[in-house]
Amino acid sequence: MNAPVDRSRRQRLRLMGGLAAGLALAAQPHARAQSSWPSRPVRVIVGYAPGGAVDVVARAVGQSLSRSLGQPFVVENKPGAGTNIAVKATIEAAPDGYTLMLAANALAANMSLYQPAPFDAERDLVPVALVGRVPVVIAAPAASPFASVTALVEAARARPGSIAFASPGNGSTPHMAVELFARAAGIQLQHIPYRGGAPAITDVIGGQVPLVAVNALEVKPHVASGRLKVLAVLSPQRTAIFADVPTIAESGYPGFEASVWYGFVAPVATPRPIIARLHAEVQKALASPEVRERMTAVGGEVLPASSEQFGALLRSERLRYEKLVREANIKPD
Repeated sequence: MNAPVDRSRRQRLRLMGGLAAGLALAAQPHARAQSSWPSRPVRVIVGYAPGGAVDVVARAVGQSLSRSLGQPFVVENKPGAGTNIAVKATIEAAPDGYTLMLAANALAANMSLYQPAPFDAERDLVPVALVGRVPVVIAAPAASPFASVTALVEAARARPGSIAFASPGNGSTPHMAVELFARAAGIQLQHIPYRGGAPAITDVIGGQVPLVAVNALEVKPHVASGRLKVLAVLSPQRTAIFADVPTIAESGYPGFEASVWYGFVAPVATPRPIIARLHAEVQKALASPEVRERMTAVGGEVLPASSEQFGALLRSERLRYEKLVREANIKPD
């Protein structure tokens, strides 16, 4: 009487065994693809034009990764729309480990700055590795009456809204940084947006605007030539390229800082073993003297961190910018 039951059980077992074998065979190409990664060039998308700080950092780290992984890491510049074009290209790319993006603060800020939000970084992307940061600086013409941040704050309190600062554009990291600083200092400054750091610096040197907020790299040659002076760096520690310039904390505002940070992200479904390997290889690159020297040359510092720490930074920056955009009613260019 048990024969039909036994036959039925045997048939189910054979069916389950066949299904398991089929799934194992189907998984083999995926596993092989991960184990052989990278077998062709890897694209590194940058949302800025060639020659800027993000581009320089991407190429420096990319060269190191090329040597360690045996495949070219090719930088592809996709400027425009406040880096949204580059972010969308990354999100829409195949999640196979062959497309990365070196992102900066705009990745966190643009979700609040642009409405409707053009993407959700926490949903659409996965953090790979934090790379480093470059401080935002506040600079003035060499002959400016402002000798320090303290002098600037005193003048701004005496004449609220009468002192202007130039930035690379509405919603840019330097613009956001000075808005955050102004709130911390209890002052009002007039914002003059430009389309990029270079024209903003040109007008400040020419005397059309009294202050400029940009990243340290962009003002470095003008400070060296004696046309600009840096009042403060908005970072926790002094930067090597302006070692004599006080930080914003040393200027009387402890706990406040604003830097341009850089980190690699990838499409969210990129296999976790590839993400883990990429993270490990980026850490090796950041430990190399060559990459450290290149970062220092653009006024930055390497910032090793786990993928989880990078994800936490993205979340905290998103909330910080969301509050600032709402309270200051900041609109993109």
